[in-house]
Amino acid sequence: MQRLASSRRLLQAALVPARANSSLSAAAAVAAPAQENGAAAFPKMPGFDYTPPPYDGPRAEEIFRKRAEFLSPSLFHFYDRPLNIVDGKMQYLFDEDGRRYLDAFGGIATVCCGHCHPDVVEAIVKQAKRIQHSTVLYLNHAIADFAEALASKMPGDLKVVFFTNSGTEANELALMIARLYTGCNDIISLRNGYHGNAAGTMGATAQSNWKFNVVQTGVHHAVNPDPYRGAFGSDGEKYARDVQEIIEFGTTGRVAGFISEAIQGVGGIVELAPGYLPAAYDMVRKAGGLCIADEVQAGVARTGSHFWGFEGHGVIPDIVTMAKGIGNGIPIGAVVTTPEIAQVLTRRSYFNTFGGNPVSTAGGHAVLKVLEKEKLQENAYVVGSYLKERLNMLKEKHDIIGDVRGKGFLLGVELVTDREKKTPAKAEISHVMNHMKDMGVLVGKGGFYGNVFRVTPPLCFTKEDSDFFIEAMDISLSKL
Repeated sequence: MQRLASSRRLLQAALVPARANSSLSAAAAVAAPAQENGAAAFPKMPGFDYTPPPYDGPRAEEIFRKRAEFLSPSLFHFYDRPLNIVDGKMQYLFDEDGRRYLDAFGGIATVCCGHCHPDVVEAIVKQAKRIQHSTVLYLNHAIADFAEALASKMPGDLKVVFFTNSGTEANELALMIARLYTGCNDIISLRNGYHGNAAGTMGATAQSNWKFNVVQTGVHHAVNPDPYRGAFGSDGEKYARDVQEIIEFGTTGRVAGFISEAIQGVGGIVELAPGYLPAAYDMVRKAGGLCIADEVQAGVARTGSHFWGFEGHGVIPDIVTMAKGIGNGIPIGAVVTTPEIAQVLTRRSYFNTFGGNPVSTAGGHAVLKVLEKEKLQENAYVVGSYLKERLNMLKEKHDIIGDVRGKGFLLGVELVTDREKKTPAKAEISHVMNHMKDMGVLVGKGGFYGNVFRVTPPLCFTKEDSDFFIEAMDISLSKL
């Protein structure tokens, strides 16, 4: 609480200059497009003391040709002209020509410390020179040290860690653990949620965009407590009644578990209505189920106010899953649960060849150290709050912005062609993204309708980066 109070004071100090230096209204305070020969000039990117080495590899056209021939046709790309990204440093990326881009997407909320952070790179290289892989059948300190460090970040009795290679794997394992522990099969998840694209997680995912016509059984999708599009606004307890009705009318009265994100990432950075998770957790536990927190995107300091997204709702899960940010780009995921619940995996042999790989866990441990040393959670709170306030100023200026939401560096900006009807602006968002890219800003998009900007930069993002981002978005929106 002391650190959070300090962060709030820093936020207030950070916001004062933006207000004091202008007598304009909040809407007018948003950077207006600079005029040059009658056309909007590109905003100036913040300075950065790094020049990437020259790139002499294949060009974008050749890579695209090979990708079309040898990679899965299911892969898609952003932008009319796909980028060939060849270098990265902290919050910036560089293309084949050495052009710098501000990365406001962070590899889909994955890069937390910054691209190629020297401390993380050093830990990876040092371990790779020693031994890249053995097996968890032998002892190695890297996996044990990282597990201990992760456990120290968890509340309650959550202290047993099982490493995987991804968030999908972590969620698959969590669902299986819940079913084994309870002896029940029924899982409750939220509509609009995304938990992965394997067999079990595809069942828990509740967006038709991400679901194939394969067998998906034992999952019930509860009404989403969406304050923007939901029927009950911000009344979380009213949404939670649907969980109780699913238990009463859709199951035997006993369930295996409930899984949800604290803020829905792929679904469009949707915050859950206040009061929802405490009520839902209580109902599920009374029905014998376990509560699973999917922290793949919301976890690891990204929301700023807390290290884990679920902490912002005042709940303690029985199982926590994570990936993305814990590796800063290294393929690694994890499931954390209690010693009692973890015992269910001893009923048979359960094993993961690469889960807990020494290079991955050494890198992950370095990530936690960097987050602490550089106070990146505090930065996510202070700068993320500043960025959200500036986005709300943009909302006052541009009617196409229907909603601004999220916390820290997990922010969403929903575009609509009609604010009252909330009609998704699907074509418009692509135009804005392409124009922002031309100005040197990379940002993600998502949501069921594909009309939500996903603003999930590395946690080292600065106030100056935020101002540049806002100016680029403002100019791009003005061009619609």
